[in-house]
Amino acid sequence: MKRRDFIKNSVKATALAAATGGIGYLFHNRETTAFQNLVSAGEKSFTVAGDPQLPQVTLAVNPDHIRALQAALDAIGGIRRFIQPDEKVVIKPNIGWDRTPEQAADTNPLLVGEMVRLCLEAGASQVIVTDVTCHQAARTFVRSGIGEAAEKSGARVILPRDEDFIQTDLGGKLLTAWPVLRHFIECDKLINMPIVKHHSLSTCTIGMKNMYGIIGGRRNQLHQQIDQSIVDLTAFCKPTLTVIDATRVLLRNGPTGGSLDDVKILNTVICSTDPVAGDSRGVEFLAHKGVQVGHLRLAEKSGLGLIDYHQAGYKEIS
Repeated sequence: MKRRDFIKNSVKATALAAATGGIGYLFHNRETTAFQNLVSAGEKSFTVAGDPQLPQVTLAVNPDHIRALQAALDAIGGIRRFIQPDEKVVIKPNIGWDRTPEQAADTNPLLVGEMVRLCLEAGASQVIVTDVTCHQAARTFVRSGIGEAAEKSGARVILPRDEDFIQTDLGGKLLTAWPVLRHFIECDKLINMPIVKHHSLSTCTIGMKNMYGIIGGRRNQLHQQIDQSIVDLTAFCKPTLTVIDATRVLLRNGPTGGSLDDVKILNTVICSTDPVAGDSRGVEFLAHKGVQVGHLRLAEKSGLGLIDYHQAGYKEIS
């Protein structure tokens, strides 16, 4: 889809959202989905088998951001380790905010587009790109550049609607019954694609915090116990792969950002099969150590991964 066509569709989406009181809009898929009552989903693990010959965290630096992604992915086993033919794949970037890519509040659209392409090249039957945004969805998908980049690479770009949420028992200590966007639990593989950002409440928002975007409801209620809620989400929904965007890093005033003075260009991509270890490496770009971050300590204590990414297995490519 050309840029002008995507923007034209998105303008229509914004108008529809306004006319319907903010209900989300669906690109490519306009069928009605019946809202489902409470279901007990249990743990949703989309992980692949571990390989002791491969690191669990890889990092690549390259001013060509697509090459940085390709290098980090190859070092952790390549796309075909994670995606098999005919699988339905959902990619979950951070598309929370009405910001441009240069402002580093949302995932780099070039990385999202390349990941879509790679999944389809590996034989995925369908690749969906979606997120539960904080700012108005249709506007955010356009301004972030992610909607256009994903569509251009062949993804089905979905803006959530009220009826696409399933009231789900997450089985957490804090998060019990909560609405989950069904696309995140009705897929074969899930790729988490966060950006590294400062967060005023949780110190950072990287991979684990990015999973907030699978749920709807009044998420601000969870901020009172934000570390536990992040860990509950990590325990409930385990992605196949986490691809961390540190090409541009929001050092201050996160998660919304806005000022280019708060952004540092690092041209770095991290791939991880250990969500704790990946975030622990990523938070170092914010001048913190993993052991200083409450939800990382709690996640390690809960058996969800290792803060010491060297112990998990780490490889750096430059």
